[in-house]
Amino acid sequence: MLTKAPKGTKDILPEQSVKWQYVEGKFRDICRRYGIRETRTPVFEHTELFRRGVGDTTDVVQKEMYTFEDHAGRSITLRPEGTAGVARSYIEHKVYAGVKPEKVYYIIPCFRYERPQAGRLREFHQLGTEFFGTESMMADAEVISLAMDFFRELGVNDLELRINSIGCPECRANYRKALQNFLRPNYEGLSDISKDRFERNPMRILDSKDPDDQKIAEGAPVMLDYLCDDCRKSFEELQTNLNALGIDYTIDPKIVRGLDYYTKTAFEIVTNTIGAQGTVCGGGRYDGLVENLGGPKTPGIGFGLGIERLLIVMEACGAYLPENPPVDIFVAFVGDDAKNFAQKLAHDVRIKGFSAVTDIAERNLKGQFKYADRVNARYTAVIGDDEIKSGELTVKNMITGDQKRIRTEELDEILKSAE
Repeated sequence: MLTKAPKGTKDILPEQSVKWQYVEGKFRDICRRYGIRETRTPVFEHTELFRRGVGDTTDVVQKEMYTFEDHAGRSITLRPEGTAGVARSYIEHKVYAGVKPEKVYYIIPCFRYERPQAGRLREFHQLGTEFFGTESMMADAEVISLAMDFFRELGVNDLELRINSIGCPECRANYRKALQNFLRPNYEGLSDISKDRFERNPMRILDSKDPDDQKIAEGAPVMLDYLCDDCRKSFEELQTNLNALGIDYTIDPKIVRGLDYYTKTAFEIVTNTIGAQGTVCGGGRYDGLVENLGGPKTPGIGFGLGIERLLIVMEACGAYLPENPPVDIFVAFVGDDAKNFAQKLAHDVRIKGFSAVTDIAERNLKGQFKYADRVNARYTAVIGDDEIKSGELTVKNMITGDQKRIRTEELDEILKSAE
């Protein structure tokens, strides 16, 4: 057990981390172009934040949170998602008093206790963005556009955008009654969790993964038929904005999303690339969240997506993923004086912005060359007494096999030519 990672967690080794850095870098860049700044919140929060924000009726709160008491007896939870913590930060630091809208993104680890499966671990990583302070459906369209642009730039094109409106608390009240009336004749056949949700939040039954619940919910009334005038107008405006951006979409009345804070817009981006259809990104509007957490009335919209799942999709569709970059030069040496000279030369090369490796294990020359191959060096140079005295190096191109004798100060030009 000591040398095995806990179930549901996974080491990201150097061979994989370069791919993560690539995806994260792409996300940072596209957020920069959308005028979105990064925010960073604690990895754990007070448990009540998630109970009030995510919702007591959700699977996340009921079954999946990592919750514990600290030494002072306070209930603490490792964050299961990103939005609630960002909303808490928005309130605590009175960001609402500044310029609106506030647009932020995050790249974070999250934690949920659930059955591990491909792309869905107990410790997982999310990319996400949140916009606070505007009710305009332009914001919803921009958030969706950002997600679609991100996928396109990564080379993930086999995607379908699905949208829905889940209304507001006012129009949901009528829908709630209609849904309960539909489900009531089969109440006893519902799962225990869905029975618990029947009175408090029957809409969550539509999101149940239980096969019996799904069968009972077939043919249930849809929220779109119960939207109030304001919510219907907002949903029509969203479609107009998406059409203006040239973004294709499908209206899917079954989308309810898994967290209680959503209102109006709900959307998912799905793919068939990895076999069974799966959601790779989900989000929506949450106009009551900030107020529910103790802040002023503040509309919000955002999305989140899992990096692990995204990488699986990218590999399945043949999207570009980088390998570890080669080392610009490996500096080998023979003798103690040469060792010091080689270490100094490698240091000078690094300061000038190139990558350089020398053998800090002090192997023989044959072992050093094997090591140079392992680090995928573009060039090698060998330092001995002659090189120290003459101030010249023999530099070998490891791809072509060409060798050249140069002055030490000319090394920069050789390395620049390989960029």
